[in-house]
Amino acid sequence: MSGAIKDVVIVGAGFGGLSAARELAKAPVNVTIIDQQNHHLFQPLLYQVATASLTPAEIAVPIRHVLRSQRNAQVIMDRVVGVDANAQIVMTESGKKVPYDFLVIATGARHSYFGKDQWADHAPGLKTLNDALALREKILTAFEKAEIVVDSDPESARRFQTFVVVGAGPTGVEMAGAIAELAQSVMRDFRKIDKGDNRIVLLEGGPRVLPSFAEDLSIRAARDLETLGVEVRTGTMVTDIVAGQVTTSEDTIAAETVIWAAGVQASPAGNWLSLPVTKSGHVEVDATLRPQGLENVYIIGDTARHEADGTALPGIAPVAKQMGIYVGRRLAALVRGQTPSKGFRYADAGALATIGRNRAVADIYGMKVKGFAGWLLWGAAHVYFLIGFKNRLFVMLHWLWLYLTWQRGVRLIMHRDPEKQAEKPS
Repeated sequence: MSGAIKDVVIVGAGFGGLSAARELAKAPVNVTIIDQQNHHLFQPLLYQVATASLTPAEIAVPIRHVLRSQRNAQVIMDRVVGVDANAQIVMTESGKKVPYDFLVIATGARHSYFGKDQWADHAPGLKTLNDALALREKILTAFEKAEIVVDSDPESARRFQTFVVVGAGPTGVEMAGAIAELAQSVMRDFRKIDKGDNRIVLLEGGPRVLPSFAEDLSIRAARDLETLGVEVRTGTMVTDIVAGQVTTSEDTIAAETVIWAAGVQASPAGNWLSLPVTKSGHVEVDATLRPQGLENVYIIGDTARHEADGTALPGIAPVAKQMGIYVGRRLAALVRGQTPSKGFRYADAGALATIGRNRAVADIYGMKVKGFAGWLLWGAAHVYFLIGFKNRLFVMLHWLWLYLTWQRGVRLIMHRDPEKQAEKPS
């Protein structure tokens, strides 16, 4: 397949998309990356922006900056609305039609409310910087409102000081622990509200938190959460969510802040290509990460369903990154007329989750690590995966400052809705 320069279009600049693009840096191809955002986001630390530990600039970097030295790459900030597989064209919201010889879809996933989409208004999830900033505003504002009403309406104050996280996977566990530590930290700055009225509830429909981890690590994580003051409730199904209230299979919880971490839905890539998808929208791919019937289309990351040893690979950053590297190398070989590598194989290094300061659980290459050692390992792994020396340095310094002083430096409430803006001075 050597000869003329080939056009490779990559939709999505997450871990998978960027990894694929970088592997093609020296290949005889033109690479076009299309993303509706102008930045690559390190989603595993997004919850730390939502809980005022990190700033957006520390976990995000402009896509153009990442690829500035890659001469065969261009970036289009636009939203993909469809793909014409016969004509080999990607169509965008602005009306642009981008031709391709090879297409790599790495569009990730969005929140899934299991058919209860009306819950989204009252239980936002965490996938983008806008999500994180909105949650940060909501969480910090809750304490401010509690301080205002605590004397006249203690019940409302307790509702503002109650936080419910739905779903006890890594995202839910890390979010609940971070809110618990934030609640402890901010109480020193308030005069009226009582830290005893803070309530953080973690709801999980299954029998234990971190179900993908070994049982002993799951038990340790639950115990660490409870030590932080989190109310861990497993075997509890959410039946309804409305403004200021969560109804479960056991009771009703009055809470102004509810955070959804219970499920994801793959991007609509399957619909673009008229492909069959799973209930959660994932596209089945073969050993080379291609959907059936489309030889020049690759689907990777959270959008793909790829089985290894009879089990579907999880939607986590290492999987997406390794898929991107595999596809990039495969395409580089193909356009050079070389024999590409065999099917994709995921090298599973393990899993990590932090619960809070000095508390984390990790299962790395079969070695189980807990407590402070796990926490250090978790921090090192996340810094390693960050893109850019500046981001790595700033995150390490910020974490060190927080560890030594217990002071969070970004507890700012900045209303992004124009209707919430303060009146202009006369």
